[in-house]
Amino acid sequence: MKISPRERHCSGSAYRNRSKLETLLGKEFLGRIPGKVVIDFGCGKGLEAIELAQRGARLVIGIDNREEILNVARQHATQSGYEKSCCFVQETAQLADLIVSIDSFEHFRDPAEVLRKMNQLLRPDGQVMASFGPTWYHPLGGHLFSVFPWAHLVFSEAALIRWRSNFKSDGATCFRETAGGLNQMTIGRFEKLVGQSPFQFVSQELVPIRKLRPLHNRFTREFTTAIVRCLLRKRVTE
Repeated sequence: MKISPRERHCSGSAYRNRSKLETLLGKEFLGRIPGKVVIDFGCGKGLEAIELAQRGARLVIGIDNREEILNVARQHATQSGYEKSCCFVQETAQLADLIVSIDSFEHFRDPAEVLRKMNQLLRPDGQVMASFGPTWYHPLGGHLFSVFPWAHLVFSEAALIRWRSNFKSDGATCFRETAGGLNQMTIGRFEKLVGQSPFQFVSQELVPIRKLRPLHNRFTREFTTAIVRCLLRKRVTE
């Protein structure tokens, strides 16, 4: 079976021979890592968590709610020789200097609760660095369901779930129940969630889709943004 462009994008091949952390978060961010306790929230298979350790983090804690994925991450850490500086768990009480979240905010079942949990796990002067996408109105914002651009907006959720059942037998009845989850996150919704959370924006960057860059502006951003990148800190209360 041939792999579609969307499947290649999801496979991580876009970052082959490149640092995903550096590509998404920048070299300046990587300079903050040495000696820090870092939480990778939504760590998946642990590859970014291991790179954080390689970049000098004192301790990296990868959090994910899928134990089978955490087991894979633990194997990767052992194979890389970083099992002592990386641990992978569903929950932790360890406070962090820095929380990183890569390609996760469009998947969290309850992103508002995730923000509250991040606040609990972050030291008072700590920060959250998040990068995610594609968001819901991106041409491929339906992830697996984007069989062609904006297909997830053309067909109903019920129709797409029925189509998925032809090759997946996990019994998912909606986007949120699929492997990894899909919460239909938009840029506007994310901004509202942060506004209602214990955090405030230090910065936010909306990286445009390269071919749609000339059309990217505040009116078209939901449809022409490739990646949302932001830095958050605890809200200052007077």
